[in-house]
Amino acid sequence: MDHQKARALIDSAWDQSIILALQDYIRIPNKSPNFDADWEANGHMEAAVQLMRGWCEANAPEGAQVEILRLPGRTPVLLVDVPGQVDDCVLMYGHLDKQPEFTGWSNGLEPWTPVLRDGKLYGRGGADDGYAVFASLTAIRALRDQGIPHARCLVLIEACEESGSFDLVHYLDALGDRLGTPTLVVCLDAECGNYEQLWCTTSLRGNVIATLKVEVLTEGVHSGTASGIVPSSVRVIRELLARVEDAGSGAILVEELNVPIPRDRQVQARAAAEALGSAVFEKFPFPPGMRPVSNDPYELLLNNTWRPTLCVTGADGIPASSDAGNTLRPQTTLVLSFRLPPTMDPKKAASALSETLMRDPPYGARVTVDMESAMGGWNAPTIAPWLEESMHAASRAFFGRDAMYMGTGGSIPFMGMLGEKFPKTQFLVTGVLGPQSNAHGPNEFLHIATGKHLTGCVARVLADHAARNK
Repeated sequence: MDHQKARALIDSAWDQSIILALQDYIRIPNKSPNFDADWEANGHMEAAVQLMRGWCEANAPEGAQVEILRLPGRTPVLLVDVPGQVDDCVLMYGHLDKQPEFTGWSNGLEPWTPVLRDGKLYGRGGADDGYAVFASLTAIRALRDQGIPHARCLVLIEACEESGSFDLVHYLDALGDRLGTPTLVVCLDAECGNYEQLWCTTSLRGNVIATLKVEVLTEGVHSGTASGIVPSSVRVIRELLARVEDAGSGAILVEELNVPIPRDRQVQARAAAEALGSAVFEKFPFPPGMRPVSNDPYELLLNNTWRPTLCVTGADGIPASSDAGNTLRPQTTLVLSFRLPPTMDPKKAASALSETLMRDPPYGARVTVDMESAMGGWNAPTIAPWLEESMHAASRAFFGRDAMYMGTGGSIPFMGMLGEKFPKTQFLVTGVLGPQSNAHGPNEFLHIATGKHLTGCVARVLADHAARNK
């Protein structure tokens, strides 16, 4: 590959076409089904998939077949089938649905208004994960431009990832043999430790989301009359949470949720910690005086990628501070998000958590636990020598530094599905979600230079994949 020539084509595609398309995409509030129950009637998902289809039809390599797959009552899937010159198949993955707006966007920035500033494109969904289809097809075009062979590439863009990909499994069944047996999966929906080299994701955590509700009264009563007699629902919830999480360290106390960390993942985490140093925690917007749970980047990376954790992500039954009267409230409801080790069985985790929280309720309070979802994580198979060599070569060519490996604290349900379906397949899971990019939160941005470099890296890996399969 002539890397300079590839870089020129890729830069031009981003500057003249991809950024403009992403700006239009950011303007569409196509929230994932869990956050927009009327997604079909509202039409935002349809607008997003039509935008992407139009761009693909205008920019896909010659011979590509572009189509929107539909199953009744389910979010659509965009599929681009690009014929190859070698007898093999690569599956390229991304998603087009988005997280909700969230609050706290800086002055001049909004979730549905694209803003270009200092080499970054701000707005919801650009980095998570609108760019994937554009980068994937542009990488293939860079090969076609130089006459470099590649395998058949099947680009699959779903619209339900942020809701757990519950629609996708039905499309995989419907596609059947059409998927073939890919020997390589390229996923552009992951994190990067910095914007200076290619980062390859080696594992993803699973996730259990549960709603915990504690009722102590049938209606609110005067706090002066009831306190000391009726236990607060918050105090009961504190007792229950203490069963599952150590309040001092954040360690999860339910034995079933903890697993041994593989030696190779410890070695990779150590290398990533040495490369990133304090950037592991300095990337977060801490208020003055706040510090992370540890000063050791290595331990922080293991906490974030292989150890279970708990976040409280929502609450009901608690009035806004401006509406808080002297009332002992009848109930408190919390939404609990447990991140699971990559190899943890999510059903076993959900069962253990439910039993722990509901056993022997304090004071006989009415405790209910609704397990909303339980999805498994993913641990990559051993990287084949050709792929490891290719990723390093690609990173050096387009970033100027060797590639790095690390686990990711989030989840991509599709990877677990594919890992089960194709256990011998190799994976390149990477992305542009680096420091301060803040997917799901305020001020989400796409680092444009990284998007361009990443596109080049994908092109190089596709070329090396085809070369070994001639």
